[in-house]
Amino acid sequence: MKHFGRRSFLRSAAALAGSAVVLPYFVPSRAFGASGRLTMGAIGIGGQGMHNLRNFLTCEDLRILAVCDVDAGHLRRAKEVVDQAYGNGSCAEYKDFREVLGRGDVDTVLIATPDHWHAILSIEAARTGKDIYCEKPLSLTIAEGRAVADTMKRLGVVYQSGTQRRSNACFRFGVEMARSGMLGRLQTLHCYYHNGPTCPPQPTQPVPEAFDYDRWLGPAPWEPYTQARCHGSFRWHYDYSGGQMTDLGAHFNDLAQWANNSQDTGPVRYEGWAEYPKDGLFNTPVKFEVTATYADGVKMIMHDETEPGRGPRGNKYVGDEGWVSVDDTGKVTASSEAVMRKLSGSQMGYEFMGGHHRNFLDCVKTRGVPISNAEVSHRSVTTCHAANICLRLGRTLEWDPAAERFVNDDAANRMLARAMRSPWRL
Repeated sequence: MKHFGRRSFLRSAAALAGSAVVLPYFVPSRAFGASGRLTMGAIGIGGQGMHNLRNFLTCEDLRILAVCDVDAGHLRRAKEVVDQAYGNGSCAEYKDFREVLGRGDVDTVLIATPDHWHAILSIEAARTGKDIYCEKPLSLTIAEGRAVADTMKRLGVVYQSGTQRRSNACFRFGVEMARSGMLGRLQTLHCYYHNGPTCPPQPTQPVPEAFDYDRWLGPAPWEPYTQARCHGSFRWHYDYSGGQMTDLGAHFNDLAQWANNSQDTGPVRYEGWAEYPKDGLFNTPVKFEVTATYADGVKMIMHDETEPGRGPRGNKYVGDEGWVSVDDTGKVTASSEAVMRKLSGSQMGYEFMGGHHRNFLDCVKTRGVPISNAEVSHRSVTTCHAANICLRLGRTLEWDPAAERFVNDDAANRMLARAMRSPWRL
């Protein structure tokens, strides 16, 4: 196994400062010590990153050794949380993710940066032998997603996408009802999100001293700094994310794919409509509806808002013998008492071994396949990206799931990938 120390790594990092990131690949030993304890470095520790960090801190067989963020405030808060949990001051702080990946004593990484960094960080972490828990969506584009999935397979990396509803008892139960045939032949898979937000035009502002804005932008096009562009608001700008379609769609489309037994493929046709902000900073859809049709005629419908009286965001699976609906409150409803009796009689044992984070760590130890592995997560988020391309072009698109290309549509196929700002590349 190849190791490289902090001093030699920093020399390499300095040399790379003006070029694309390239880190040596080594095959990890997977020797976790007599206690079986794993180690982790956390990269991107804002809102969702901190949520994940706190969950991992409850795992007794894991020690978080390092935290990394381009925002000094996030970094300071995360170190305080880790040090308090362990009762010491040993958690290391980094602004450059390459220093985390260069540590030979780090087995796994948590990646919870904005979406436009997910693919680069995942691939570079894999090349240095780290197993990966990466927030959803897996990628910013379909081409990036394919690169991530192929890299994880080729290098034998355990990868878990943060689509944690797969490990939630009620959502898993609804999926199993659809997969089991209890609803009859599936007809429609409903995915309910929220409307997207708008933002008025924003003034250019000075970059805060504690924030490395250029590194935050990374591979995205350069734009003048304004506070509303960054942190949680990045989701509503195509340069960094895909709006509600990839934010909530990464969850609910993923569950619908699973319910339809189509985790290794996808729909063949996309059609829909969208209303976009008329002006201002945000440019992802405010209102939308997309219908994606599978080769067998099953339809997945992506809704911008819940049906009147339906309740919170979630999924509804409709078959020719009934339907079942699950939402984010944990509420499960069905078309009839007969279906509900099937539900209540089948719900035993659906807690998933302590949750999504626990599943990841267990798979790291056993070299098993996580419930949200890279291939199924790529296929799921492809439905979100394809839907966004359909909306941006404003026309119906035909999709070939095997070739992962649009059929006879050069303009759509040019949107499968995006240029990256130098020096970043996959």
